[in-house]
Formats: sequence, structure tokens, C-alpha cells
Amino acid sequence: MEHRTFQPWLNCVVPATCVSSSSGSGSAGEVDKHQQSKDSVFFRDGKRRIDFVLSYVDDRDGERKQERRREYEANLQKAGLELETEDKSVSDDRKTYFVKIHAPWEVLATYADVLKIKVPFKENDIPVHQDIPMDWLFTPFRLPDHVMNPEPDYFTSPFNKGKIDFFLIDDKETFFPPSVRNRIVYYILARCPYHKTDREDKKGIKRLLNNGTYGSAFPLHDSRYWKPSRDSNSESERFNLYKHWAQFFSFFKEQPLNLIRKYYGEKIGIYFAWLGFYTEMLFFAAVVGLICFLYGLFTFDDNVWSKEICSEEIGGNIIMCPLCDKKCGYWKLNSTCNSSWQSHMFDNVGTVFFAIFMGIWVTLFLEFWKRRQARLEYEWDLVDFEEEQQQLQLRPEYETKCTSRRLNRVTQVFFCLLPISLIIACIIGVIAYRLAVYAAFASIMKDSPTNNIHMVGSLITPQLATSVTASCINFVIIMILNLMYERVAIWITDMEIPKTHLEYENKLTVKMFLFQFVNYYSSCFYVAFFKGKFVGHPGDYIYMFGWSKLRNEECDPGGCLIELTTQLVIVMSGKQVWGNVQEALVPWVMNRWGSRKARSHPESRYSRWEQDHDLQNFGHLGLFYEYLEMVIQFGFITLFVASFPLAPLLALLNNIIEVRVDAWKFTTQFRRPVASKAHSIGAWQEILNGVAVLSVVTNAFIVAFTSDMIPRLVYMYAYSNDLSMKGYINNSLSVFNISGFSEDNRPDDGESPGWFNSSVITTCRYRDYRYPSGHEKEYSHTMQFWHILAAKLAFIIIMEHVAFMVKFFVAWMIPDVPSEVKARIKRERYLIQEYLHNYEVEKLKIQLSQRSDDCCCTPMIYPDISRHVVLSECL
Repeated sequence: MEHRTFQPWLNCVVPATCVSSSSGSGSAGEVDKHQQSKDSVFFRDGKRRIDFVLSYVDDRDGERKQERRREYEANLQKAGLELETEDKSVSDDRKTYFVKIHAPWEVLATYADVLKIKVPFKENDIPVHQDIPMDWLFTPFRLPDHVMNPEPDYFTSPFNKGKIDFFLIDDKETFFPPSVRNRIVYYILARCPYHKTDREDKKGIKRLLNNGTYGSAFPLHDSRYWKPSRDSNSESERFNLYKHWAQFFSFFKEQPLNLIRKYYGEKIGIYFAWLGFYTEMLFFAAVVGLICFLYGLFTFDDNVWSKEICSEEIGGNIIMCPLCDKKCGYWKLNSTCNSSWQSHMFDNVGTVFFAIFMGIWVTLFLEFWKRRQARLEYEWDLVDFEEEQQQLQLRPEYETKCTSRRLNRVTQVFFCLLPISLIIACIIGVIAYRLAVYAAFASIMKDSPTNNIHMVGSLITPQLATSVTASCINFVIIMILNLMYERVAIWITDMEIPKTHLEYENKLTVKMFLFQFVNYYSSCFYVAFFKGKFVGHPGDYIYMFGWSKLRNEECDPGGCLIELTTQLVIVMSGKQVWGNVQEALVPWVMNRWGSRKARSHPESRYSRWEQDHDLQNFGHLGLFYEYLEMVIQFGFITLFVASFPLAPLLALLNNIIEVRVDAWKFTTQFRRPVASKAHSIGAWQEILNGVAVLSVVTNAFIVAFTSDMIPRLVYMYAYSNDLSMKGYINNSLSVFNISGFSEDNRPDDGESPGWFNSSVITTCRYRDYRYPSGHEKEYSHTMQFWHILAAKLAFIIIMEHVAFMVKFFVAWMIPDVPSEVKARIKRERYLIQEYLHNYEVEKLKIQLSQRSDDCCCTPMIYPDISRHVVLSECL
């Protein structure tokens, strides 16, 4: 019987027989590197697989680092790992040492038992029925079976070292796949001490990386990405992923999710499954949004109010009041002709339909994803994987630092409010910029000098120029603030010292999304719900902060919706373009620079570990940023989609590229990440649910208060004589007596255009519903204003109730777990229990038989059945 010793610093049982000697670093220089294969993922003996690699540069003044490495590597050997060091003399740069780590069978078996890793014990014999109607139509989108299904389907059970003969072990060296092996080794590396003191044990590869003792730690890719490995024992799964997944011209093909999961682990596999499903669902939203946009484009002739604005008889004779003090002059309504036509493309009846449709779409997306996720949980053997199992994997930082816990809520709230306050301050700064720059543009363009610009000159107005420049400046500020908020969120989360990796990611997710939410969406919320709503009226304007000389912005007669569309397009498109360039270009440039010398050497001089060492490190938060990017995009296409029906189409085109860019990045530019398990997208699921609920409210308010839809409908059905929109523009503008302007509001001499004659023109118009000068209720709101306000509030209530009723009904109709998956799970559990029972009975029978060898009688409890018969029945 095997003897075991306890290593308390690893919090688990380690076999004493696992201890292996290390190949000395001195002998590494004697090995002829030209005899080794460039793609070798094995020790020099060609048998032991390299499960992990550590690298370091031996500094001149690094005595403390040398001592840490000696003690750390000695403790790794005590834990049963086998090490082999490549001397710097045989490395490409003649500076770097590489410590190769191999986990023998006993170590793998011990920690597979500790971590409850599921392994196969019987081939799955449950029939699978997937009769898809007209299946031949999907043939062009399919990948070969050897790529889509990289391994057979088995019944699995948590590994138990005491039941080795229970599991299907053909070869101990290949029983645990490389992704499981590197996960186990990293678990040991993260908990192995490198220095013992009376007060604490300093431990973990993360701290050694932070203090420069080691330069990097990573598992190896199994081959080069552009061609398979020469070693027949190497799987070359990286090559298959690059060939069938990372190529851009495979954008119409399905993703090999099973191979992704096998190579990178379930956590990364879940991300790509979610991203692919999200992209597929965007197709339907993009089609409907495009139809709504085309409806607005083809109904130009029915746009009566724009015709009135553009006509010389109506719009050319309506003199509008100045939109700012001093520097803004009087202007004619027909100067906004182009913006009025542009606004109609997004502000029409189709807008209301699309807003309601997106409320239903987002519910279908979330519900169908739950079903897809449940199916993946079953197929990837994650049904019994619960968060409680993660409690075994305490963060080393928690084990080291956290001796007692006390949350200072005041400090946490303060640190969260500080960045948000900074975001709001920046938004206020952008608003102040808009107010100041609009006056400058209005003064410069008063005689329309842009008309000299061919093609686009007539389209440029002070409103458009201000909106575009302000949106671009706001986007630059967003990108700058993002760099700071990432560090602040990580710093705050590190201060809390979360107990597990799962808890750490969830806490960081909430904080980072809160910062990003305010950062990205605050400018859109300002344009949608604040601009033009609190401006007062001529003679009694409202100013920013009350005391400043910056008058609050007004919307032009075409409404603020087109400005919200401009803001959304610039920020959303800019973020997507910048994100893809940053994700693809930066790692490529850094890798090209890092490997510039090695590429000129022969293949035999550039080993597998050196190739991977020159790649970029995919940190433990790498996947977090991928989710964050997509969730921010999800917010853009749901929260403000009523203002821009083409947003889902932009998102779809971006995501088609995003899937392949991420795949290319993972397979070519990054080191192989440590595999980890996850049965869902985690805290992002609740964030998506929250955004989905909020989107119904924001779109209802956009249609009611930002769009002109409700005022037009009220006019047509309550104030029009023939149920038409004729006369709407004149009805929607109030009259002000120019003599009522104070000296502070009156335009300076020379600011008004040449056609303005103050002796002839005595009144100006403004966008509101107020009584004219001389009326007993002078400049107070008319009854039509209150009718419109009541209609807006009624619309919000009706739209929200209808959308939420449909959402909850759809959610109730669609179960989270498909019925066939539930049935297969029950059937599988029953078969597993039956198989385990038969196994234990046979094992006990054999034991009793061995004990009774000296006895001529047969035990009465167990009938005399041959072992072969019992095993046949079990199988």
C-alpha cells in the first residue's frame, strides 16, 4: 500500500514517491540544440511532456532572487514536480534561463482528486437525435467532424485516486489532456512557498512575477500556428484552430467550440460560445433595423413638416430667435432644412415599432442564451460544477494577507464615488464646450461661408459642427479616462482581498461596468434627456449653474434626436474601430519587435518555449476586457436604439470581425492561457438583464421626450382640421416680441445676417408652446403643452407595460433548460449511479473471494457468479 506524507503549505496530500531529481542547469549548455525539434513540447528525453515553463534573467545584483528561486524550485520538487533547466547559453538571446516543469502521474492523480476534476469512465451510449429540417442548407457553414468533435462523448465522474481501475485509463501519459495538466500545475505554482518566516509564508508564482524573480510563467502551445508539429506525439490543435477558426475568410463558418474548449478550457470556450450566439441574434435585429431605416428613407415624400421647413413661403419667412447670447444672430427656419430631412430617417413611425421590437428581441436573446448555455453545460460536463467547488481554489493573496476581515464601507463608497464624480465633471466640461463653441460657430457661419465648400458645404450648420466636434472630444476623453478607471477598479478590488477568483472577478466586474457605464453613456443621456429641456424662453433664459454666462443648449426645430444619433454613431463606431485596431495591431507590433532577432536564426535555434516566451501574455483579466467591450456595445444597441435603428447593423459587422480578430489573437499573438472552468458568463448575465430592463425605460423616454413623434400625433388628431400635418411647424413655434430682449440677450451689432431689418421684423419664433406677448398669460404654457405632456406620459406608461408584459410572457414561455437536456441529465445520472453500484458490488465480491481462498465455503450473501459475467452486465 502506498505511503503518503502531508505538505501543509500546499493544503493537500502529496505522494512522497513523486519527488524527482532535476536536470542541472550546468548540463543544459552541453545539449546540442540543433538535434532538438523546433516544436518539441517534451523534456530532453522526448517522453516527459512540458506542462509549464518559467523564465528568468540572472541579474548581477540578484542574490535575493537567486535564493528565492532555489527555495521555490526545491519546494516544487518536494511537491512532486519534475524540473529541467535550459541554460542561458543555449537560449536565443544568451540571457534567459528556462525552467521546464513536468507533472508526473502521481501528482496529476492527487490534484485531480483534490480539484474534483471529472474524467471519463464509460462511453456515452444515450442516443442523440438531432433531426434538423433541411439540414443540407447549412452544409456550407459546417466544419469537418474531426474539428467540431475532437473527442468522443463519455460519461464522467470526479476523479478518485482510490478507484483507478474504475476510469477509462488507456495511457497514463495522455489520460489528462494538456489543458487539465497546465491547470493542475498552475494550482501548485500559485501555492508553493518561496520563503518561510516566523510571521508568514511568502508563496505563489504571482508574487515572484511581480517582484521580478521570474520574468514569465506560461504553458506551451502544442505547435506553430501556420503548420502542424513534426512530432507525432504532439496534437497540433493550435494549427487546426488557426486553419479552421482564426482565418478571416472563415467568418461565415461555425466556430469549433469543442476544440476551443479542449485547447483553452471551458471559461474561454463559454466566452466564444456567447459571442457567437450574440452575433447570430444581432442578425435579426440588424435586418429589422435596416428595414425601419429604409422606411424612413423611402417616405421622404410624406414628410410634410420638412417640406414646410424647407419651403421659401413657410420656412423662409419664419424668423427664429437667437440660440445664444450676444454672438448668435437671428436666422431663418429653412436653414435647418437638411437636418430636418436627416432627422426624418430616424424619427418616424418605424422608430416606435423598432423600440418595441428591440424590447422583445433582448428578452429572446437572453432567454435563448440561457437555453444554449444549459446545453453547453451538459455537453461540456459542467452540470454538477458549482461555485462551491471554486471555494477550494482560494486566491493566494487571500490566504497570505487576509487574517481578519472588516469592510470599511465608507472608504469603499468614497473610492467608487470619486471616479464617477470625475466622469460627471468631464461631461459638464464637454457641455460647457458645446455652449461656448456653438456661439463661435454661429458667429463664423452667420453668412454661410461653408457654402463655398463643394458637395458638403450646404450640409454644415453650427448645430452639426458643434455636435460632431463635441462628440469627438468626448470620445477622446472617454478613452483617456478608461485608462485611469481600469487601474482604480483593480486597486479597489485588490484592497478588498476577495476570497476566491470567482468572487474577485464578480467584484471587479460590477465596479468596472459601473465606471464604464457612466463614462460611455453619460453624454448620450445628456443629449437624450437634458439638452433642450431646461432652456426657459426668450427674455427669461436658464443658464448653466444659474450664475454662469453659458446659456443652456436648445434643440433646433428638427429636434434633438439627430444630435443623439450623431453622438451615438461617433462614440459607438469610434470605440469599435479603436478596440479592433488596439486588439490586433498592438500585440502584433510588440511580438514582431520582440522576436526580430530570433526570426533570422535557423529553426532549430528557436525552440517552442522561446517562441511562446516572445508572445504577449494573456493575463487573468484578459477575458474580462473582452466581455466588457461586448457588454458596452450591447448597451449602445439597446439603451438608445430608438434614435439609431442601424446600431445593430454596425454591431453585427463589428462582431463578425471581432470573432475572427479574437480567434487570430488567441492562436497567434498570445501565449497559451492557463485553462480554467466556468459554467456561465458569470456576473455579466445579471448586468445584461439589468441593461435589458433599463433599455425599455430609456427607449420609451427617447420616443416620448427626445423624438417629435408624440407632438406630431397630438397635433394631427387634436388640432389639425383634416387629420394631416399641414400647419404643424407654425403650430409648434411660439412668438416673442424682439423688443423684450434685454441687453445681455440681444445680438451684438453685426452678428445678425444682412437680410435682417429690425425696423420691419418685430417678432421672432422659438420652439415651445407658450402664449404670445400681450396675452393675459403672456409666455406661460398653453393648454396644448399640457395635452402633449399628458400624451407623452401616457405613451411611456403604455409602452413600458406592453414591453414588460411581452418580456415576462416570453421569459415564462421559454424554459431556461431544454426539456431534452433535462431528460438526458436525469438518464445520465441514473446510469452513473447504476454503474457505480455494480462496480462497487463486483469490487467487494472480488475482495471477499480473495479473503476466502483458504475457506472451502462460498459466502451466502453473494451468489457464485463469475467476474466476467458481472463486468459484462456492468458495461
